[in-house]
Amino acid sequence: MKEFMINIAYLISASLFIFGLRNLSHPKTAVRGNMIGALGMLVAVVVTLLDNRIVDFSLIILGLLVGAVVGTVLALRVQMTAMPQLVAVFNGLGGGASALVAGTALYELLSLGMTPDVPFTTATVASGIIGAVTFFGSGVAFGKLQGLIKERPIRYSGEQVVKALVFGLALLFGLLLIKNPGDTHLYWLMILVSSVLGVLLTIAIGGADMPVVIALLNSYSGLAAAATGFVLENNALIISGSLVGASGIILTNLMCKAMNRSLLNVLFGGFGEAVSEEEDIYQGKVKATTPEEVALILEGARRVVIVPGYGMAVAQAQYAVRDLYNLLESRGVEVEFGIHPVAGRMPGHMNVLLAEVDIPYEKMKELEEINPTFDQTDVVIVIGANDVVNPSAQTDPKSPIAGMPVLEVWKARTVVVIKRSLSPGFAGIPNPLFAMENTLMLFMDAKKAVQEIVNALKES
Repeated sequence: MKEFMINIAYLISASLFIFGLRNLSHPKTAVRGNMIGALGMLVAVVVTLLDNRIVDFSLIILGLLVGAVVGTVLALRVQMTAMPQLVAVFNGLGGGASALVAGTALYELLSLGMTPDVPFTTATVASGIIGAVTFFGSGVAFGKLQGLIKERPIRYSGEQVVKALVFGLALLFGLLLIKNPGDTHLYWLMILVSSVLGVLLTIAIGGADMPVVIALLNSYSGLAAAATGFVLENNALIISGSLVGASGIILTNLMCKAMNRSLLNVLFGGFGEAVSEEEDIYQGKVKATTPEEVALILEGARRVVIVPGYGMAVAQAQYAVRDLYNLLESRGVEVEFGIHPVAGRMPGHMNVLLAEVDIPYEKMKELEEINPTFDQTDVVIVIGANDVVNPSAQTDPKSPIAGMPVLEVWKARTVVVIKRSLSPGFAGIPNPLFAMENTLMLFMDAKKAVQEIVNALKES
């Protein structure tokens, strides 16, 4: 009867996870989705703690207290601009925990004098390999996002062969462990080699592909958890891990489609490795402007579209952008935001930043919805975005971003690009938009630039 009630509770927990994921699909319901998912996890944790095999709760209580303190501090101190790094850390910790729990379960079974069967050791191997790759891959992703590691892909001769050999070696140790489950040294050798694989896989990926990497590592962490669920024979862990793994893969696929690239190209293509020469494109064609001139242009505008990019996040300019939005709206100007799926460092990064400053969700328009309206727009303000507004994606079949869906901002009457310099984006290529006749470049920090535009508008 107890086992029946536990499984019913796990079923309720799984249902809450599914409803939570459903609500996370839209910014308006995302907070509610988080709460539903958290409730589902609370149910699962409480039920799991009723397990008769737990003989001492002191370490569990200590872990809960430490986790609560760390989680609270992170929630209060981590800036929204650093959310991608935090997600990378979460992914890594999930994968690392799965690998350690699977290894501990193996030791426990052996200490009881029992011989692990093939399904058990197979799940243990899967959890170990995927968990180690996730932990160390997420560590590299964090380093790239935080600027601790070079953002451009680190490439070397024969790298694909090296990765294949390292992966093959990890599998070999895993197969040997399945055949000889009593030799626990094989498990840690497998973990060691898989850790190297995680570093090699991620360090060769550039900053432009970080949204895809984060989604993929999220999927990995879920798969590792699901494998650990089979090790522990825990239905809630199997279901929740599978949901995370599946949703991560779906999101990864959506990100790849948004860049018109395959997942294999993202993982092994070295996107953003080379920087193209820009002199021929920009020579004598770039027109610089001032905040006062931009304010004059905005005074006569009836429709304005703001396109945020990672530069807005770095400068923490979202509050200034909100002030500009409120000021323009108060003067009867129609203002909308054009959001590219891969703008920023994680899926939905720009939506999160704008929602933080209470920009209405209905004002955030996705690429497919906003593109047909640019030719009816008076002014487009591009804030710290580059590759996602690069017309080369449509005009140059040899461009690294050829075929990538981009925001067609150049169709507007006037385009104002707020950027520190003419330096290329993560793709490492120049942007012809900067030299177009209807483009004005405002070379300033995004936050300062928008604030000065707002001040100039107020004084006019």
